[in-house]
Amino acid sequence: MMEYRPSLPRKCAGWSLIALAPVGGLLPVLPGVVFLALGLFIMRHQYMWAHRGLAWTESRWPDTVAKVEVMETRLILRTRAAWQRTKALGRRLLRQG
Repeated sequence: MMEYRPSLPRKCAGWSLIALAPVGGLLPVLPGVVFLALGLFIMRHQYMWAHRGLAWTESRWPDTVAKVEVMETRLILRTRAAWQRTKALGRRLLRQG
């Protein structure tokens, strides 16, 4: 069952990666399949077709998808912690000024 969580930044990032995938397919330097898989991974909670595409990717590379999900969770936690530190620093600076 898909958990629908709309988010404009995730949609923008996912569509950017999917748009970059054909360019990566034409250029020998960029791996187009990786951009496509990452775009689907980012948008898996935005669209049902992306969720189904990721299911195909997960059936093909189950260990890799699990590792990417763990990395995503760590990145989200680190970003939230950094944002909290930045907000606290801003409050301290405003109180002193």
